[in-house]
Amino acid sequence: MYQELEKKIGITFNKQELYLCCFTHRSYVNESEEKEPVADNERLEYLGDAVLEMTTTDHLFNNYPEQQEGELTALRAALVKGEHLAEVAHKLDLGKYLRLSKGEEASGGRQKNYILANTVEALIGAIYIDQGYNVAKKFIEENILNNLDQLVSEGAHRDAKSLLQEFSQEKFGVTPHYVVLKEVGPDHDKIFTMSANIGEREIATGTGSSKQKAEQSAASAALQEIIAEQASTEQ
Repeated sequence: MYQELEKKIGITFNKQELYLCCFTHRSYVNESEEKEPVADNERLEYLGDAVLEMTTTDHLFNNYPEQQEGELTALRAALVKGEHLAEVAHKLDLGKYLRLSKGEEASGGRQKNYILANTVEALIGAIYIDQGYNVAKKFIEENILNNLDQLVSEGAHRDAKSLLQEFSQEKFGVTPHYVVLKEVGPDHDKIFTMSANIGEREIATGTGSSKQKAEQSAASAALQEIIAEQASTEQ
Protein backbone atom coordinates (compact mmCIF):
# COMPACT_ATOMS: atom_id res chain seq x y z
CA MET A 1 0.00 0.00 0.00
CA TYR A 2 2.82 2.39 0.85
CA GLN A 3 5.62 0.83 -1.22
CA GLU A 4 6.30 4.02 -3.19
CA LEU A 5 6.52 6.11 -0.02
CA GLU A 6 8.68 3.51 1.72
CA LYS A 7 11.12 3.56 -1.19
CA LYS A 8 11.16 7.35 -1.24
CA ILE A 9 12.03 7.73 2.45
CA GLY A 10 14.06 4.53 2.82
CA ILE A 11 11.89 3.03 5.55
CA THR A 12 10.01 -0.30 5.50
CA PHE A 13 6.92 -0.03 7.66
CA ASN A 14 6.28 -2.81 10.15
CA LYS A 15 2.77 -1.80 11.18
CA GLN A 16 0.76 -0.86 8.11
CA GLU A 17 -2.30 -0.07 10.25
CA LEU A 18 -0.28 2.57 12.08
CA TYR A 19 0.37 4.40 8.83
CA LEU A 20 -3.25 4.01 7.79
CA CYS A 21 -4.09 5.95 10.97
CA CYS A 22 -1.34 8.45 10.18
CA PHE A 23 -3.07 9.41 6.92
CA THR A 24 -6.61 9.48 8.30
CA HIS A 25 -8.02 12.99 8.68
CA ARG A 26 -10.64 13.71 11.32
CA SER A 27 -13.21 14.47 8.62
CA TYR A 28 -12.95 10.88 7.34
CA VAL A 29 -13.63 9.48 10.80
CA ASN A 30 -16.72 11.64 11.22
CA GLU A 31 -18.10 10.32 7.93
CA SER A 32 -16.86 6.72 8.11
CA GLU A 33 -19.34 3.84 7.87
CA GLU A 34 -16.72 1.17 8.60
CA LYS A 35 -17.77 -1.45 11.16
CA GLU A 36 -14.52 -1.23 13.11
CA PRO A 37 -13.76 2.06 14.92
CA VAL A 38 -11.53 4.33 12.84
CA ALA A 39 -8.88 6.49 14.53
CA ASP A 40 -7.75 9.82 13.11
CA ASN A 41 -4.15 11.05 13.04
CA GLU A 42 -4.36 13.76 15.71
CA ARG A 43 -2.68 11.74 18.49
CA LEU A 44 0.15 10.77 16.13
CA GLU A 45 0.41 14.42 15.11
CA TYR A 46 0.77 15.40 18.78
CA LEU A 47 3.55 12.86 19.28
CA GLY A 48 5.31 13.72 16.03
CA ASP A 49 5.29 17.41 16.90
CA ALA A 50 7.17 16.65 20.13
CA VAL A 51 9.71 14.39 18.38
CA LEU A 52 10.24 17.00 15.66
CA GLU A 53 10.82 19.80 18.16
CA MET A 54 13.24 17.73 20.25
CA THR A 55 15.24 16.59 17.21
CA THR A 56 15.35 20.09 15.74
CA THR A 57 16.40 21.64 19.05
CA ASP A 58 19.16 19.08 19.53
CA HIS A 59 20.42 19.58 15.96
CA LEU A 60 20.52 23.35 16.22
CA PHE A 61 22.16 23.32 19.65
CA ASN A 62 24.97 21.03 18.48
CA ASN A 63 25.52 22.47 15.01
CA TYR A 64 25.22 26.21 15.68
CA PRO A 65 27.33 26.76 18.82
CA GLU A 66 27.81 30.47 18.09
CA GLN A 67 24.09 31.26 17.91
CA GLN A 68 22.31 32.63 20.95
CA GLU A 69 18.97 31.41 22.29
CA GLY A 70 16.87 33.94 20.40
CA GLU A 71 18.40 33.08 17.02
CA LEU A 72 18.13 29.35 17.70
CA THR A 73 14.45 29.77 18.57
CA ALA A 74 13.83 31.67 15.33
CA LEU A 75 15.60 28.98 13.30
CA ARG A 76 13.59 26.24 14.97
CA ALA A 77 10.36 28.10 14.32
CA ALA A 78 11.22 28.39 10.61
CA LEU A 79 11.97 24.67 10.36
CA VAL A 80 8.82 23.44 12.09
CA LYS A 81 6.35 26.03 10.81
CA GLY A 82 3.40 24.84 8.76
CA GLU A 83 4.54 26.29 5.44
CA HIS A 84 7.86 24.46 5.59
CA LEU A 85 6.28 21.16 6.64
CA ALA A 86 3.71 21.51 3.85
CA GLU A 87 6.57 21.87 1.35
CA VAL A 88 8.04 18.63 2.71
CA ALA A 89 4.65 16.94 2.31
CA HIS A 90 4.39 18.11 -1.30
CA LYS A 91 7.86 16.78 -2.09
CA LEU A 92 6.94 13.39 -0.63
CA ASP A 93 3.50 13.51 -2.27
CA LEU A 94 1.80 12.69 1.04
CA GLY A 95 -1.51 14.13 -0.13
CA LYS A 96 -2.18 11.08 -2.30
CA TYR A 97 -2.32 8.85 0.78
CA LEU A 98 -4.79 10.93 2.80
CA ARG A 99 -8.19 9.57 3.77
CA LEU A 100 -10.63 12.49 3.75
CA SER A 101 -14.37 13.04 3.92
CA LYS A 102 -16.14 13.65 0.63
CA GLY A 103 -16.59 17.29 1.56
CA GLU A 104 -12.93 17.80 2.44
CA GLU A 105 -11.90 15.98 -0.72
CA ALA A 106 -14.13 18.22 -2.83
CA SER A 107 -12.71 21.36 -1.22
CA GLY A 108 -9.14 20.42 -2.20
CA GLY A 109 -8.09 18.96 1.14
CA ARG A 110 -5.19 17.02 -0.36
CA GLN A 111 -3.50 20.32 -1.22
CA LYS A 112 -4.30 22.30 1.92
CA ASN A 113 -1.08 23.31 3.64
CA TYR A 114 -2.32 22.96 7.21
CA ILE A 115 -3.60 19.42 6.58
CA LEU A 116 -0.34 18.44 4.87
CA ALA A 117 1.77 19.96 7.65
CA ASN A 118 -0.20 18.03 10.26
CA THR A 119 0.24 14.87 8.21
CA VAL A 120 4.03 15.26 8.24
CA GLU A 121 3.94 15.46 12.05
CA ALA A 122 1.66 12.41 12.18
CA LEU A 123 4.07 10.51 9.92
CA ILE A 124 6.96 11.36 12.25
CA GLY A 125 4.89 10.07 15.16
CA ALA A 126 4.14 6.84 13.30
CA ILE A 127 7.80 6.33 12.37
CA TYR A 128 8.80 6.95 16.01
CA ILE A 129 6.40 4.27 17.29
CA ASP A 130 7.12 1.82 14.48
CA GLN A 131 10.89 2.25 14.10
CA GLY A 132 12.18 4.10 17.16
CA TYR A 133 13.75 7.49 17.78
CA ASN A 134 16.90 7.08 15.68
CA VAL A 135 14.96 6.27 12.51
CA ALA A 136 12.53 9.15 13.15
CA LYS A 137 15.51 11.44 13.73
CA LYS A 138 17.10 10.33 10.45
CA PHE A 139 13.85 11.02 8.59
CA ILE A 140 13.67 14.51 10.10
CA GLU A 141 17.30 15.26 9.28
CA GLU A 142 16.96 14.11 5.66
CA ASN A 143 13.61 15.71 4.90
CA ILE A 144 13.15 18.71 7.21
CA LEU A 145 16.58 19.83 8.41
CA ASN A 146 18.27 19.23 5.06
CA ASN A 147 17.76 22.78 3.78
CA LEU A 148 18.67 24.55 7.01
CA ASP A 149 21.63 26.37 5.45
CA GLN A 150 19.34 27.72 2.72
CA LEU A 151 16.86 28.99 5.29
CA VAL A 152 19.67 30.76 7.13
CA SER A 153 21.15 32.31 3.98
CA GLU A 154 17.73 33.54 2.82
CA GLY A 155 16.84 34.87 6.24
CA ALA A 156 13.70 32.73 6.13
CA HIS A 157 13.96 32.13 9.86
CA ARG A 158 13.08 35.76 10.48
CA ASP A 159 9.55 36.07 11.78
CA ALA A 160 7.24 37.44 9.05
CA LYS A 161 5.27 39.58 11.51
CA SER A 162 8.47 41.08 12.88
CA LEU A 163 9.78 41.83 9.40
CA LEU A 164 6.49 43.45 8.37
CA GLN A 165 6.47 45.51 11.55
CA GLU A 166 10.04 46.69 10.97
CA PHE A 167 9.22 47.69 7.39
CA SER A 168 5.95 49.40 8.28
CA GLN A 169 7.42 51.42 11.13
CA GLU A 170 10.42 52.47 9.05
CA LYS A 171 8.40 53.33 5.92
CA PHE A 172 5.13 54.64 7.33
CA GLY A 173 5.74 55.18 11.03
CA VAL A 174 2.88 52.86 12.01
CA THR A 175 2.55 49.33 13.36
CA PRO A 176 0.62 46.78 11.24
CA HIS A 177 -2.59 45.44 12.72
CA TYR A 178 -4.52 42.26 12.01
CA VAL A 179 -8.25 41.70 11.63
CA VAL A 180 -10.22 38.47 11.81
CA LEU A 181 -12.14 38.20 8.55
CA LYS A 182 -13.61 34.74 8.93
CA GLU A 183 -13.76 31.71 11.22
CA VAL A 184 -15.02 28.39 9.85
CA GLY A 185 -15.34 24.92 11.31
CA PRO A 186 -16.06 23.48 14.75
CA ASP A 187 -14.17 24.67 17.83
CA HIS A 188 -11.73 21.74 17.72
CA ASP A 189 -10.90 22.28 14.04
CA LYS A 190 -11.32 25.98 13.25
CA ILE A 191 -9.71 27.73 10.30
CA PHE A 192 -9.12 31.46 10.65
CA THR A 193 -8.74 34.03 7.88
CA MET A 194 -6.91 37.21 8.93
CA SER A 195 -5.96 40.37 7.11
CA ALA A 196 -2.68 42.26 7.54
CA ASN A 197 -3.33 46.01 7.50
CA ILE A 198 -1.07 49.04 7.40
CA GLY A 199 -3.06 52.07 8.41
CA GLU A 200 -6.43 51.88 6.66
CA ARG A 201 -5.15 49.67 3.87
CA GLU A 202 -5.58 45.90 3.79
CA ILE A 203 -2.34 44.56 2.31
CA ALA A 204 -2.99 40.81 2.21
CA THR A 205 -4.85 37.95 3.86
CA GLY A 206 -3.80 34.58 5.26
CA THR A 207 -5.35 31.47 6.77
CA GLY A 208 -4.32 29.12 9.55
CA SER A 209 -5.54 26.72 12.23
CA SER A 210 -5.04 29.45 14.86
CA LYS A 211 -5.19 33.24 14.84
CA GLN A 212 -1.42 33.39 15.33
CA LYS A 213 -0.74 31.13 12.33
CA ALA A 214 -3.21 33.08 10.21
CA GLU A 215 -1.49 36.33 11.18
CA GLN A 216 1.90 34.90 10.20
CA SER A 217 0.46 33.75 6.88
CA ALA A 218 -1.06 37.19 6.25
CA ALA A 219 2.20 38.92 7.19
CA SER A 220 4.16 36.68 4.82
CA ALA A 221 1.71 37.39 1.98
CA ALA A 222 1.87 41.11 2.77
CA LEU A 223 5.66 41.11 2.50
CA GLN A 224 5.45 39.39 -0.88
CA GLU A 225 2.87 41.96 -2.03
CA ILE A 226 5.07 44.85 -0.90
CA ILE A 227 8.14 43.38 -2.62
CA ALA A 228 6.13 42.97 -5.85
CA GLU A 229 4.88 46.56 -5.64
CA GLN A 230 8.38 47.90 -5.11
CA ALA A 231 9.72 45.90 -8.06
CA SER A 232 6.89 47.23 -10.25
CA THR A 233 7.60 50.82 -9.18
CA GLU A 234 11.30 50.49 -9.98
CA GLN A 235 10.62 49.29 -13.54
